[in-house]
Amino acid sequence: MRVFARQGFHAARVGDIAVEAGVAHGLLYHYFRSKEDVLETIFRETWTALVSDTKRIEAADVPFRERLRRFARIYLGSWLVTPDLVRVLVREIARSPDVGERVDEIRGLFDALTRIIDAARDRGEVRADVDARVAAWAFYGSLEEILTGWVLGRLPAQEEDVERAVATVVEVAHGGLAA
Repeated sequence: MRVFARQGFHAARVGDIAVEAGVAHGLLYHYFRSKEDVLETIFRETWTALVSDTKRIEAADVPFRERLRRFARIYLGSWLVTPDLVRVLVREIARSPDVGERVDEIRGLFDALTRIIDAARDRGEVRADVDARVAAWAFYGSLEEILTGWVLGRLPAQEEDVERAVATVVEVAHGGLAA
């Protein structure tokens, strides 16, 4: 991940990854077929964890606004914990031309966000006319663009900026969806 974040995927070599990991070049090939396989593993592990976190948020007995806040805090908070991972995901995966092939892998995240919004609508917390699937994509998209702004250095990205971004996105999303 650090090699991809530092050099970019296309400039990185398997040998660079092996050196960074402190393993022999050949040993890396024992676990990964290529640097593409390393990148795919990063993607899968990250999305698996995010889907799991999202399902926990979905199961929590808290109001809709708090569910939005928890998801936004996990997603945007990743910048503070693993900025190299965020750089790789934004630069190399989110914008890659074959991301469409991975949509099935991330469907679980959007399905969970959609269910969160549907359930909030059923409880009267969200307007009846809201398309939950589109709202889920809009909410996620706003978070993704904030991460992109941080990666590109276009938005301030200190801890207080992350907290402000979480609060702002939740306020905008909740205010727009609220019944």
